[in-house]
Amino acid sequence: MLRYTMAAPLYRRGGFAINVMGQDDLKRAAARAALDYVVAGRIVGVGTGSTARCFIDALAGIKDKIAGAVASSEDTRRRLEAYGIKVYDLNDIDDLPVYIDGADEITPQLHMIKGGGGALTREKIIAAVTAKFVCIVDSSKSVDTLGKFPLPIEVIPMARAQVARELMRLGGRPTLREGFVTDNGNIILDVHGLHIADPVSLETALDHIVGIVASGLFARRPADVCLMGTDKGIVTLGG
Repeated sequence: MLRYTMAAPLYRRGGFAINVMGQDDLKRAAARAALDYVVAGRIVGVGTGSTARCFIDALAGIKDKIAGAVASSEDTRRRLEAYGIKVYDLNDIDDLPVYIDGADEITPQLHMIKGGGGALTREKIIAAVTAKFVCIVDSSKSVDTLGKFPLPIEVIPMARAQVARELMRLGGRPTLREGFVTDNGNIILDVHGLHIADPVSLETALDHIVGIVASGLFARRPADVCLMGTDKGIVTLGG
């Protein structure tokens, strides 16, 4: 299902509406649209990255209407707490009605590459728990086939070389994300050169490589809804 919600033109010149929304504006528009999916009086799952930060800024405006949040990273936790939003440990809650997060790439089938911010494992855990996964993106993240954005893989440090060899056998070119350590104490290999025609099969194959903690492929558990900021307004995929 695809729906448009028209955005108001920002200004007019010579009687014509001129849309001057940049990428950050589109992210903020998608983030604001996601507030409609937040369940009053309940806990909301919150992702990591630039678009998720826009959502946190929007969520702060209705913080008195929610019970709190679950954070997918320490960065997100700090930002939520700075707004006075209570952050819960996922182990301390029974259910999570909605999880709001961005993506680095998303297809019409709502399969995604995530993990540009390095929080892919915790994001994947929260996505597995939530009843509804709402992905918020700007239109630059829309693709027909995943893989142009390097696929992040969280790896146990001692397995780096072994995992890299396996990734090369799958046709990828893994590079170490220099100077980066995940919140779980692991490293990230970013895999270039993939053309992911069957993301479900590739995600399954990656899950069977010893030393990989999680991949940034979200195909077996895709988004339920995508809210995409475009210069024509918010496009809703799924539902």
